[in-house]
Amino acid sequence: MESNRKERIGSVISNKMEKTVVVQVEDTKRHPIYRKVLTRRVNFKAHDENKECGPGDVVRIVETRPLSKDKRWRVAEILRKKEVAEIEPKEVV
Repeated sequence: MESNRKERIGSVISNKMEKTVVVQVEDTKRHPIYRKVLTRRVNFKAHDENKECGPGDVVRIVETRPLSKDKRWRVAEILRKKEVAEIEPKEVV
């Protein structure tokens, strides 16, 4: 059975709310007359049940029933986690 739900891929820009992340989705298209490439950014609030997402993660979100006033999406999967560099503290002389 094929689903008619919309899907988007974007990056998490905030996870400061309880079980909610803000996902920014970028879309580029060329202007029909001036041929300039335009970038459109839209922020979606998505439900993250297990609080697994962090800022910088690339996620796939799927449309769902209204969960709150602004939340109509849920995180389907985490495509790529943000890489955190392991930095050792230097000795203070």
